[in-house]
This record gives sequence, C-alpha cells and structure tokens, in this order.
Amino acid sequence: MSPLGVLGRIAVANISSSRTASQRLFTLSRQFSSTARIMAPISKETDYLVIGGGSGGLASARMAAGKFGTKAMIIEGSRLGGTCVNVGCVPKKVTFNAAAIAEAIHDSKAYGFSVEEKKPFDFTSFKHKRDAYIKRLNGIYERNLKNDNVEYVAGWAKLISRNEVEVTMNDGTKETVRAKKILIAVGGNPTPPPSNIEGSELGINSDGFFDIDSLPKKVALVGGGYIAVEFAGMFNALGTETHLFIRHEHFLRTFDPLIQEGVTNEYERLGVKLHKNSTQSKIEKDADGKLTIHYKDSNGEGKLEGVDHLIWAIGRTPATKDLGLDKAGVKYDEKGHIAADDYQNTNVENIYALGDVCGKAELTPVAIAAGRRLAERLFGPEQFRTARLDYSNIPSVVFAHPEVGSIGLTQPQAEEQYGKENLKVYTTNFTAMYYAMMDPEEKGPTKYKLICAGPEEKVVGLHIMGLGSGEMLQGFGVAMKMGATKKDFDSCVAIHPTSAEELVTLK
Repeated sequence: MSPLGVLGRIAVANISSSRTASQRLFTLSRQFSSTARIMAPISKETDYLVIGGGSGGLASARMAAGKFGTKAMIIEGSRLGGTCVNVGCVPKKVTFNAAAIAEAIHDSKAYGFSVEEKKPFDFTSFKHKRDAYIKRLNGIYERNLKNDNVEYVAGWAKLISRNEVEVTMNDGTKETVRAKKILIAVGGNPTPPPSNIEGSELGINSDGFFDIDSLPKKVALVGGGYIAVEFAGMFNALGTETHLFIRHEHFLRTFDPLIQEGVTNEYERLGVKLHKNSTQSKIEKDADGKLTIHYKDSNGEGKLEGVDHLIWAIGRTPATKDLGLDKAGVKYDEKGHIAADDYQNTNVENIYALGDVCGKAELTPVAIAAGRRLAERLFGPEQFRTARLDYSNIPSVVFAHPEVGSIGLTQPQAEEQYGKENLKVYTTNFTAMYYAMMDPEEKGPTKYKLICAGPEEKVVGLHIMGLGSGEMLQGFGVAMKMGATKKDFDSCVAIHPTSAEELVTLK
C-alpha cells in the first residue's frame, strides 16, 4: 500500500479535524511523494544476496542455489571471477609457465639440445592469447551461474540498510534489492602508492602488470610480498632487466626465515637487481616515456634511469570504501577489513563476509572453501549447522624462482607457541637431480624444513623451496591436516629419485 493511500484514509477518518491539521497532512503527503521519487524502488527480493562475483562469492551463491534450491542473486560490476581469474592467480600462473619455458630452453643446452630461437619471445601475442583465455573463463562463470539458477546482476551494490542494497547498474539506472541474508565478498584492490612520493602516479599498480602489451627492456618493482616477488622472477626469466626495491634485507617476510633468506639469495644469483632497505623519493618521466626513479638504499642515494615500467606491488586494500557498511551497522577496522568470525558472521545478524575483504588468509581456495561452508550452514540440512572453514594449516605457494611452499607455523611462531625447548627442527639443503647435467654456476638450490613439536614430534610447520614445490605441497598438506607426526613421515616409503623423498628421509 502506498504512503498516500495511508494518508488518505487518515484524512477521511479525521474529516472533522481543523483546517490546520489538514494542511499538515497535505504537507506530509508531499514529503512522502518527494521521497518516493528520489529513492530507488524496491524492485527485487531474494533470500541470499551476494555482493561480489569473485571466487568466494561465486562458490557460495552457486552452492546455495544449485545444491540447496535457495533463491540467490549475485551482484558484480566488473568481470566475473574477481581478482584471481582476471588479474591474479590465473593470468599470473600462465605468465609463470611462459617464464618456466624460457628457463627450460636455457637449461636444455646442458642436456645436449641446441635450440635455435628464430625470433625473440612474442610477448604481445602471448598477452593477447592470455586475455582471450581469461575472457573465455568469464563466460564460463556466467554460464555456471545460469545453470545453478543464480540471478546475475551487472552493477555495483551499496548497503542502505541491514536488508537492502541499492544497485547502480552498469547502464546507470538504479534499483533496490531486499534480501533476507547478505554476503559481502567484494575482495580488494591494489594499494595505491604513497602520495608523498613526487611522481608516484607515473607508475602502475599490480593489476596494471596484465595490461603491459610488449616485453619491457627494463622494469622496476616496489614491494616485498609474493606479488612483487613473483612478477620480478617472471620478468627476469623472460630476459627483462629487473630491479626490485624492498624495505628490508629480505623479502617474503611473513614466511619462514629459511624461505626469506633462500629465495632472496637466489634472486640475486639469478641476476635480479635487489635494492635493499630502500625508499623512493621522486619519479620523473622524460619525453620518450622513460622513467627515472630517485631512491635511497643500502648503498646510499641513487637514480635508476630508462625504466619502461614502474610497478607498485605494495599490497592490497579491501574494496569497502563505498559499500555503505555504516548504513547497515557493519563493523570494520581502520584499513577497511570487515570483522568476521570463523563462521563468517559479522556483527549484524543476517550479514556475512568472507575472502580478502576480511583480511585473513587472503587466498582464493580459502574464499571458495569458506563460501561453500557458509552456504551449507545457512541453507543446508541439519548436519551442516556447525559447518565452517578450519583456518589452521592452510597451505600456500609462491610461484617464485624457485617455487616456494609453506604450511603451518614458521620457526619463530612455533618457538613462541610451544617453546624452543619443545621443538625438533629438521632441515636439508641439496641440489635437485634436474641440475645434474649443469655447470655449478647454473644449479639452483633446494631447501626443506620440518618443524616438529612435543614428545610425539607432531609436524607443525613445513617449508620448502625448490623445483616442483607447488605441486609437492598439496599431498603433505593433507598429511598435516590429519595431524601427521615425524614418525608418520618416516613410515612412508620414499619415491626415488625425487626431491620430495627428502621430506620422508630427514634425520
């Protein structure tokens, strides 16, 4: 019933009231009419509204609708698949594969091959083919939503209450959607460069890496996390002069010291120009479009000239700035991360959050698993009422050069949690058989560490770097989730000759 209909009945019921009262009713009706014209009409309703079409949101919406028959809707203003599919894991791994092939061509000489390259690596064709692959994935995601009966709305959502969002469609129109339950899975965006660095806007962010159309001759990257390290390794393997500016002596500082030191040293051996303990003061651009970076590092002040691209890979920021969290009363921290518990509950009863927007274990498989568990708990049968993701012992891989795998506690974390005297740490350094035919200066390192706690020597941390670490870690991750001990590792017969066998023969 419209507000004017209500007011009309009030006016009839009070026909004998004074003229002043009638005038107040007329004024009030005008206000209701004006408000109705300004506010977007409530044109849609759904049981489960997912804001964000990344991996976590897609997984949760599809599970809710496809498996449990829930009326679900997903709102995404950009390309489906989120960061991972469009500007993250997928195109990154494709580029890593190209770099690995370049390394294999180089290594093949040691095995007696004479590979003649008739022309340089065609990065432009590679880039366009990679883009086409991503576009196909976008289409697959849209078809999957349709197959699972999830309504897909192409637009940008903003919370206006705990049960409503205003959607600005990509064509500029607006509508309001009312939902019983709302999931926020909007992910994050690259953190912008410091505004106090003159000319910082001349660089690009980590998303911009995938827009580079031709292989640069010289690049500079700023950042010490996995994104900067992976990009630097790829560029270097493909033949680009690569400079990496880091704030400390080592990068990958959230990883175990074995990984930090081992990969940092290997990058230097491979020819990446590391600028340690560095800061940047000014960026300039010349008439030819080349950049000059003024900086200070361990060796003092300097400038790097003739740079084709400067990439700021300094982290990611949750995409919550214009989401209307305050309107719905959702709590978030100073960085914009939404506060959510292990069940993905926010402080608002019917609003949930997961994935990178929560700032905890920012990995695509984590978001997917959390999204599915949430859908099971909210819409599944009784046995799923306590379903949640176990955030302990999550394996992660860095596609660096060499690859890195890590699960569980780092050695400093284990010492803090269990006490140094209650730990037994096993390590090994060796040269993988892949390098057997190569000269000493061509051989890459392999380093493994197993951290065990208590008299039963439960494995609480596993850290590996070397060829094949990415694929290797998955199986060992299963073992650790099951509570494996050093004895369990020892009881497994080694597969020879492999690098992985070292982990079950450690002494």
